[in-house]
Amino acid sequence: MKTFSGFITGDTPTVSLPEQFFTDLLPLIDDVLELKVTLACFRLFDQKSGLAKWTSINELLREPGLADVKTHIAEGLDRAVRRGGLVDAIDGENVRWVFVNNEYGRAAAEAIGRGESIERVPTVKPRPNIFVLYEQHIGALTPLIADQLRAAETEYPPKWIEEAFVEAARQNVRSWAYVQKILNNRTRKGKRDEARGRDLAADWQRVLDKDRRKK
Repeated sequence: MKTFSGFITGDTPTVSLPEQFFTDLLPLIDDVLELKVTLACFRLFDQKSGLAKWTSINELLREPGLADVKTHIAEGLDRAVRRGGLVDAIDGENVRWVFVNNEYGRAAAEAIGRGESIERVPTVKPRPNIFVLYEQHIGALTPLIADQLRAAETEYPPKWIEEAFVEAARQNVRSWAYVQKILNNRTRKGKRDEARGRDLAADWQRVLDKDRRKK
């Protein structure tokens, strides 16, 4: 067995990974090749600027950490894409581009699929995450609230969450329970404004007025 002599002490380069990699994705990965390719992609993503982090099959073929599996990189990448950690797209020159599977990466992959070049992939305006929204509109986080926020983040689209906080602030209600009520009502009543073309503000106002009458 080949062994590792240990990490160098001091100021050495690091690679960032999202917490969800460890909590949600890693438990699902059951193939060493897939894991190696996924980690190599994240190392290459970390070297890129911009919202849509990308790499390509050509970069992966030059990646030192994949030298022992070089002939199987495409196979590992296929597994990683099927798993959902990564998304990919083939451009007009038959080059395979790879992105982290988030809002920005999916938008970039769709752009490549439409014929855009990697230099022109669209950017998506970043939204504040649920913890930032809570601190901005309600106050300091507690461990219990943090757990509830994590659960809500997996249940509702980011746009709904942001709009619910804004609506609660507009009503001058600094309460997570109130934000939850807005989200629950929207889910229960199927308030998908994009699909139905309804006026969201008016829709929510009717729901909130009804809730006040029940109090």
